[in-house]
Amino acid sequence: MFEITDKFYLNGKPFKIISGAVHYFRTVPEYWKDRLEKLVNIGCNTVETYIPWNFHEPKQGEFIWDGMHDICRFIELAQELGLYIIIRPSPYICSEWEFGGLPAWLLKDPKMRLRCSYKPYLDAVKSYYSVLMPKLVPYQTGNGGNIILMQIENEYGYYGNDTAYLEFLRDTMRELGITVPFVTSDGPWSEAGFKSGMVDGALPTGNFGSSAKWQFSEMKRFIGDDKPLMCMEFWNGWFDAWGEEHHTTEPEKAAHELDELLKRGSVNFYMFEGGTNFGFMAGRNSGNKTADVTSYEYDAPLSEDGQITKKYELCRDVISRYTDISEIPLTTKIKRADFGRIKCTAKTDLFSTLEKISEPVPSLYPLSFEELDCYYGYVLYRLNIRNNERVDNVRCENAADRVLGFRNGKYAFTAFAENIWEQFEISQKTCGGTVELLVENIGRENFGTGLEQQRKGILNGVKINDHRHFGFDMFPLPLDEEQIGNIDFTSGYAAGIPSFYRFEFDVTEPADTFLDTEGFGKGAAFINGFNLGRFWDIGPQKRLYLPAPLLNKGKNTIIIFETEGKSSDSIYLSDTNLH
Repeated sequence: MFEITDKFYLNGKPFKIISGAVHYFRTVPEYWKDRLEKLVNIGCNTVETYIPWNFHEPKQGEFIWDGMHDICRFIELAQELGLYIIIRPSPYICSEWEFGGLPAWLLKDPKMRLRCSYKPYLDAVKSYYSVLMPKLVPYQTGNGGNIILMQIENEYGYYGNDTAYLEFLRDTMRELGITVPFVTSDGPWSEAGFKSGMVDGALPTGNFGSSAKWQFSEMKRFIGDDKPLMCMEFWNGWFDAWGEEHHTTEPEKAAHELDELLKRGSVNFYMFEGGTNFGFMAGRNSGNKTADVTSYEYDAPLSEDGQITKKYELCRDVISRYTDISEIPLTTKIKRADFGRIKCTAKTDLFSTLEKISEPVPSLYPLSFEELDCYYGYVLYRLNIRNNERVDNVRCENAADRVLGFRNGKYAFTAFAENIWEQFEISQKTCGGTVELLVENIGRENFGTGLEQQRKGILNGVKINDHRHFGFDMFPLPLDEEQIGNIDFTSGYAAGIPSFYRFEFDVTEPADTFLDTEGFGKGAAFINGFNLGRFWDIGPQKRLYLPAPLLNKGKNTIIIFETEGKSSDSIYLSDTNLH
């Protein structure tokens, strides 16, 4: 049994939690055991993970629990290695993850209020928890498993003060069989924020990356001297956004801060291994015009592809002062390989293959991504222009997030960030034909109070010649495996517009590699139908991590979807990462 009184106690004995965050949803399942073995070898006794709601219920009432989504298998692997487990199953997780883990279908309700006691939101949470919690119940310490703690909400004090909402989450989890102690986590430097995140029946913990002595002293002011101190998120690195610098924390500084923490309490590395925001699941932080990059390496002790770093070695030395470390053998064979340069074998532009991969949805007025049940990726909005109407200019009213405009299939303008509301003059002022608007969801905000404003697409209307145009055909483009498989590469190609490019190669022995998209502008890459994630030539990420388990022995296909009309006749698969 695990208990919290003046200290953490496991089976009646004091227990110092030395934990590391490993997100199963950011690592291919074939590598889960490798990352957990390396967690054991650094000296950790516990693993922590979030559970993102949108990862498991991508459409309302439709759940996924297999493959990369098999949280039970991840828990079982940790138990087999003797690790204890902290689960943070909050409806909201932040974690620089798309929409903070909330499912975008919640926004189909035009009155939706999130992270509070709005009944339709609470009903959706309870429905989800009624499926999730029974899966976790058998793995609690009281039932012979290794789950020792579960979190109620995540950094709620930064968001609001609806204590009744926190009580609802606490009571719902108890009703569904959760018996282990509860925790909350907030920043101790904000008294109002820290207190707003507290709720009876849960131990408050802190999230911070430095100044452990001061941070813990602040926490004592709020929770008293008779409770154990824990840093639930020891920020030993940081994340990156497109167009910004690559963030790092010196290994020596991280090791020093870890020592200061362990002198005073328990700790959870955030992150131990960062992993990858595969697909379109990278979030966007409040105030950033761009989203976070595909890599979630976080400058953690393990690199994105699981390599041991200097930070790992220095932190292991620190941990060895507080506990005996018994190394175990690493059982997963992992290799890197340089597969060289691969030539393009076929290409087609989006407009040529559009109706092979997406069916149009007609509507008098534009529909949002959420109304179209297209929660990620792109939507192409097509307007048919009357033969007696000339197109002089185009303006989008309230569009999110990035719009590429085309006139009769030729590039006309880009509307993004500061100029998203601008009126764009069309150089070829002709009558009839079409106006197409390719709208990209670059990632919903994952932090802050703007969560309810994260609907995507053209949300109000489109003005042509300064009056609203009605009559849309909308083509949802989530670019899921089915759509990628339906691309017709024989349908034609025009340069300078969004296009698909196919690259084929054979592999005798799969190995980890890194996809270099130099020469391409912005878009997403797919390996054998699996969405590796976004790329963008503005950096800082220059190559996409491609884990060996996503490769076939024999023939493999990479498809690049590029939106800016920039391309190369080859890609490169390197054994070296670049930032």
